Amino acid sequence: MTTADPLQTKPVFKLDQPDDSYKFQPLPSPAGEYPYHLSADKILPHISDQKIIFHVLGDTGSVRHPENIGVIASAMARQYDTADVNERPQFLYHLGDIVYNYGEAEYYDEQFFTPYKNYPGPIFAIAGNHDSDINTANPVPYKSLDAFAKVFCDTISRPVSLGGGAGKTSMVQPNIYWTLKTPLVNIIGLHSNVPKFGVITAEQREWFAEELKANNRERPEKALFVCLHHAPYSSDINHGSSRPMIELLEDVFEETGIKPDLVMSGHVHNYQRFNKIYNDSKALTYIVAGAGGFDELHAVAQPDDKRFTSYDHLFDNIRLVKYCDSKHGFLKMAIEKAAEGLTITGEYYTVAGEQTEPDNQATLADRFTLQIPEK
Repeated sequence: MTTADPLQTKPVFKLDQPDDSYKFQPLPSPAGEYPYHLSADKILPHISDQKIIFHVLGDTGSVRHPENIGVIASAMARQYDTADVNERPQFLYHLGDIVYNYGEAEYYDEQFFTPYKNYPGPIFAIAGNHDSDINTANPVPYKSLDAFAKVFCDTISRPVSLGGGAGKTSMVQPNIYWTLKTPLVNIIGLHSNVPKFGVITAEQREWFAEELKANNRERPEKALFVCLHHAPYSSDINHGSSRPMIELLEDVFEETGIKPDLVMSGHVHNYQRFNKIYNDSKALTYIVAGAGGFDELHAVAQPDDKRFTSYDHLFDNIRLVKYCDSKHGFLKMAIEKAAEGLTITGEYYTVAGEQTEPDNQATLADRFTLQIPEK
């Protein structure tokens, strides 16, 4: 883990990037009814209303080294197996890019079902750009998100033919963008599509604004998280920050007067934690957690790299606090209720060693806490 030094405290934009918005893919029809809510107690009937713990990560798929996926999945499963009953993670929330490179059905067994066969909890997900893309060379034509929807957006939970003998059943998320409702936190999951820096349609933007308003009415008894695949803020050398996602979030925050308690994203294959101070003096934490298994990690840009710039008004009042760009890892989030409010604790764990060592131990690399309401 690296603490950001004074020369590496800002996000960056990657310069001279081509417009690839033509890669946008239409979404499949919703599996459920508007406003696309899924109550966690439908999947976890005994979920606690006092303390909820869950895992978060993104970008797990890998064509060249799928064994990486199993290393991370095993480390998360081990946290469940070794924890006291009240400290066990109850589910995994995946930030997208489950199957590389084109979300093809024939790779779900190798890249998802088999590595996660022994993960004890249910897995929720938003789709990444690779999950949403289409391989036009595939001899069997398919539409964007066909396989993802079959696995995660089914109308009932049932065995999935894509899973081989893994024993996992389909999830019943109501739409590609949707909200997970739990007793202590509501998680709005956006779909940012295929282009390099993401695209959110006007229809989804309107839904997002209404979800912020609706879920805000449940605060402060519940926390509110927003998840999306494309990272709004990043200091990495492969993608950098996404101007479209920054502008989307900031415009909707300003329009509604509502901000969540935490924003989490993947897409960038490393871990980064940003702190942004708004005009009302309140802080918002932005997390990048995209080092979930893909073999190529993304380094943080050096200050003198001319391919990037950190000079932009969109980077006012935001600071890179911590990052890790050399190891794979995952987040463990906990929300605990007390008389004075909610305490959110985030712990980022890294897994070191060779890809062929499935028993690698996870090491705590970062820890942060948030209080609701703020003190």
